[in-house]
Parts: sequence; C-alpha cells; structure tokens
Amino acid sequence: MRVLVTGGTGFVGAHSAAALIAAGHDVRLLVRSPDRIGPALRPLGVSTAVDHTVGDVTDLDSVERALRGCDAVLHAAAVYSLDARARPAIARTNAAGAETVLRAAVDAGCDPVVHVSSTAALLRRRATVTADSPLSSTPGPYIRSKAASEAVARRLQDAGAPLVIVQPGAVLGPDDPYCGDQARRLRDILRGRYPVWPSGGLQVVDVRDVARVHAAVITPRSGPRRYLVPGHFVDGDTMFATLRALTGRRLPSLIVSSAAMLPLSWTMSTLQRVTPFHLPVDHEGVVFVHSDTRCDDSRARGELGIQPRPLSDTYRDTIRWLHRTGRLTARQAGHATGVEHTPSVSRS
Repeated sequence: MRVLVTGGTGFVGAHSAAALIAAGHDVRLLVRSPDRIGPALRPLGVSTAVDHTVGDVTDLDSVERALRGCDAVLHAAAVYSLDARARPAIARTNAAGAETVLRAAVDAGCDPVVHVSSTAALLRRRATVTADSPLSSTPGPYIRSKAASEAVARRLQDAGAPLVIVQPGAVLGPDDPYCGDQARRLRDILRGRYPVWPSGGLQVVDVRDVARVHAAVITPRSGPRRYLVPGHFVDGDTMFATLRALTGRRLPSLIVSSAAMLPLSWTMSTLQRVTPFHLPVDHEGVVFVHSDTRCDDSRARGELGIQPRPLSDTYRDTIRWLHRTGRLTARQAGHATGVEHTPSVSRS
C-alpha cells in the first residue's frame, strides 16, 4: 500500500515511517522541511530517498495534494510539548490538523486512516482506562488538544469511517530527531536536575512498540478500531530503581505529594510563558503523574500480538543514544553504556 505519513520527521512519525517501509509499504511524507527527512530516517536504517510533498497539516490544499495516489494514512503530526511556551503552537495545530487530515483522508477513500492520539486524551484520576473510555476533561493545553483531536476521530468512526485510533502513553526510546520532552527529562534526571519527583505514575511506551502497532493496523477493510499501545505503568520509585540498576549510580531522589506540587508547578509554568530558558517543572507533567491513570492495553496485546519490550531495555537504549549523541557524559550514563541486559524492575 502507499501510505501517507504526516509528522514523519518527528519522533513517533519517523519510527513509524521506517516500520512501514520495513513492512513493504510505499511511504509518502507530508513535511514542512524536506531537509529534516534524512536526519530523521537515516539513523533508523532508511538510506534511500523517500517520496514527500511539502505542506502543512492545517492547510487543506497541501493535504489533498499529498493524498493523491495514497491508499492509507497515518496522521502522526502534532505539537507535543508540556512547555508552557508551546501553548500557541498546540492551539494552532493539533485539533485543526486532525480535523483537516482525517476528514480529507476519509473523503479521499483511504482505508485505513490511522490517528495517533495519546493517553492524555483519556486521563482519569486513579482510574484504569481502556481504548474506549470517555475522553478526558482534565485541564491543560496539550491534554485538551489531544482530547479534541481524538473527538474528531471518534466522530468519523461513529459515522462508519475506517478510522483507527492509536493511543500511546509517554513515548520514550532512542533516535529522537528533536530530543523531545521525554528524552530531555531523562537526560536531566541523569544530570541530577530532578531529585524531587511527584507521587503517582503514568503509562510509558517504547517508540519502537508504537511503530509496531502502527505497522500492524495498516490493514484495509478492517473497520473502525481503537488501541492503547502496550507499555508499563511507571511511578517514581520504579523509574529511579530502574535507572539505578542500569547506571550503577546512587541517583538520590525524594518522592513528594503530587497534590502538593500542583500549585508550585502551576506558578512555574505561568512564569515559563515569559521566561526564555526552560524551568525545571512543567505543570502538565505533574498533572499527568498526579492523575495516576492505569491503562488496560490488553486489546492490542491480544488482537495485534504485540507485547511491550522490557522497560529496562527502553531506558538503557535511550541512555546509550543520549550518550552517543553527546547529551550525556560517560559518568552520567554510568554502566548503561556497556551493559547488554539488565532485568526490568517495572510493574506493569
């Protein structure tokens, strides 16, 4: 099949495009900057030129141009950032992009049309959610944008469109073209900048498992479907224990009440909007962890046959990549640079 991928130079999009190519599909990318294609895909083993068109996911003309001749669509483009300075870009892009791309793809007869959503769209305080759970009303610009985007996809599903919704959690792994929020946070933890961590937890998924799910759902005539990406529930104790085991470092940490951190993080994120450098606390990040949402991802495990790789593998490979690209020193990466396998201490 010829598959149009939006967001193909981003973290999830690049890994997914590489997985689709490896599965034998022809891939076309809708990109704003063609010069980013090579740096995003070459580390993933894609050395040949990839078909692409230049445009923006909020511009219907460029989306329709990109769709010509395509059989299926993977809409992975979105602004992902918990930095308060990203609010305007999130408001401008995420829901509008979903509305434009998904409706145009359905109108063009593509099957399937895959929307990359997020567990952010499902957040519920201390609840276990499934892929079909009601959309979240939790406040926050990124969270609201993902709920609004998935609402577009669900309305199309209700109308019978062959639309697949995939909901990853916090995505981590190696080879992130932008070194996004999750990779930067891991880097800064290992640099000693996050000795205090909020209580609660969230679903963590490996980007390579997200890509596997996307490749698995590119099957025509299967109808509307929804899948939470298989992963691990991770709290502060689990994360720091895993990182200590991998690196051999002490990594002192203090788990404090997330409820107590919410007012402080809100104040810091308010200041962040006018501060040029990144402050060490993102309010929406605290909101995520405070929600303490568990995810029932059994549907993807059963129907797609995808089991999540061990959490320790995800952390180890990400640390090695951060070290290899000069973002961590050998001391900061510790034993992770040479350890071939460390048993996971995750709690699924």
